[in-house]
Amino acid sequence: MTQGNERLPGMIPRIFQINVSEGGVPKLPVQQTRITAGGLEGDKQKHLKFHGGPLRAVCLYSLERIQALQAEGHPIFPGATGENITVSGLDWDRVVPGVRLMLGDEAVIEILSYTEPCAAIRHCFVGGDLKRMLQAASPGWSRVYARVIEEGVATVGQTIQVVPPPAGEGS
Repeated sequence: MTQGNERLPGMIPRIFQINVSEGGVPKLPVQQTRITAGGLEGDKQKHLKFHGGPLRAVCLYSLERIQALQAEGHPIFPGATGENITVSGLDWDRVVPGVRLMLGDEAVIEILSYTEPCAAIRHCFVGGDLKRMLQAASPGWSRVYARVIEEGVATVGQTIQVVPPPAGEGS
């Protein structure tokens, strides 16, 4: 992906909400956490075959997408679908595999893949229609998984920056 304007007009990309749980959904908000190669401190997953691990250490979703889904009548809210970080002000169409984000002042993550919605979040959609969050059926509406490049502390309200890959990587 080429580096460009990954933020929405007039908005500064920020961490809107940080979400953790003892396993399952919804994930509940916390003010601050440490982001490690294994995921967010204080967060656990029940089904490690599908969630968590170094290639799915952080799950992100867009507040603006959540709000648009709410406007369609879906009973979704930040953390309801299991995302660890709810972001605001990012152009979500540009948050694609290969993009690196600095969360706050320390943590750097790299988007690796789109998530597959599971039955545990059906309650977030009218009629249980998970296709509304499935990348293949609704491009640009999926959550994303990321690996951690640099560990660090993240706090609600901190800014998010798109960072280029190191020289010799990427396009």
